[in-house]
Amino acid sequence: MKIALVQSSLFWENPTANRSHFDEKMNALDQDVDLVVLPEMFSTGFTMQPKTVAEDMQGETVLWLQSLAKAKNIAITGSLVIKENDSYYNRLLFVFPSGEIQFYNKRHLFTLAGEDQIYKSGNDKLIIEYKGWKICPLVCYDLRFPVFARNVEDYDLLIYVANWPSSRIQAWDALLKARAIENMSYTIGVNRIGQDDYKLEYNGHSQVVDFIGNYILEPIEAKGVFIVELNKAEQLLARKKFNFLNDRDSFVLK
Repeated sequence: MKIALVQSSLFWENPTANRSHFDEKMNALDQDVDLVVLPEMFSTGFTMQPKTVAEDMQGETVLWLQSLAKAKNIAITGSLVIKENDSYYNRLLFVFPSGEIQFYNKRHLFTLAGEDQIYKSGNDKLIIEYKGWKICPLVCYDLRFPVFARNVEDYDLLIYVANWPSSRIQAWDALLKARAIENMSYTIGVNRIGQDDYKLEYNGHSQVVDFIGNYILEPIEAKGVFIVELNKAEQLLARKKFNFLNDRDSFVLK
């Protein structure tokens, strides 16, 4: 599978500008890809003012994602602010080339920023089946909670989209490697760069780690679109050889 990681600064609480910006990025792709990964809250930045930017599932950004996925014949994923039934969600969308959408509502809300007071938490883990791959998409703070990410579904690819500040980037790097190793899964992290309106700095470190902890794409601080190709057969051979997942614990998540 060929995947494009889009590491970019974001226009604060400006979905129109961000859509135009990412339009340019994706139109400039010089090779075919299967999946494009955008950061967390890619249309607004990590805002705690959802009333000013929230959309519903028929909103402009959702329709834009569907239109772009169909036109490019690619899948696109990233999170944005969605309002549904009088609640706000930090919702990751996975848009298929057909325009079909599956979504995951961020489970672990970032209490340090008060996200848990403003947004509603999700409960259900999402496993997406796409082009013969099983993909588990998660959002930012979820990275700190390995039990929820535990590979009990035999997924092939773990994806985190984030707005993870540079002051704690060492944790981002360490935990992405840990999730890849313990789950014997390709693991992708896509983070933003730049500064937001809360004066938080972001230095990216978007990266791709293989199923035994080696970098396929080392942490990068520059803005850009970075393309990697993953080989499922190599991962399956490693799992068969080492069998670490066969020894995982059984548990019930509450």
